[in-house]
Amino acid sequence: MIPIGVVRTARTDLEHTPVQAGANRAEEGMIELEPRYAEGLAGLTGFDYAWLLSLLDRPDRPGTLTQVPYLLRREGRRMGIFATRGPRRPNPIGLSLIRLLDVEGATIRFAGVDLLDGTPVLDVKPYVTRFDRPPGEPACGWFDAVDVEDGTTPADLSDESGGRRR
Repeated sequence: MIPIGVVRTARTDLEHTPVQAGANRAEEGMIELEPRYAEGLAGLTGFDYAWLLSLLDRPDRPGTLTQVPYLLRREGRRMGIFATRGPRRPNPIGLSLIRLLDVEGATIRFAGVDLLDGTPVLDVKPYVTRFDRPPGEPACGWFDAVDVEDGTTPADLSDESGGRRR
């Protein structure tokens, strides 16, 4: 796979970057596609949301098959990597559901920042409710028991965060 562009955000440090786009819905960023891919954005303006697939090229340390997810740092509970949304994966592909604000030329302005500035973009796919939203209330495993406030970063979840519980 080759990157088709990069993400532009104000975030430069993994520890202070929100853990998920859905936990940081207001912050805005940009996707700058390589000009040769601009034509591929035709029709995207009719969508409110899109899936952003990225290459998580700066994990803070190599991953193992079981890890303590950011959201379980205080408990120290380990989970299998495929039961987490963390960046330290065998294939570090990021998945972010972003709100599309504007598409112009080879640039997408979006809300829902959870990536570092300069993160390579692998793909953008429109969110289609009837295909992407499962029926009913799907179980989300251990995530169902964790409360995540907007803007939560890994630093907020460490013991050194001054006792802020998220």
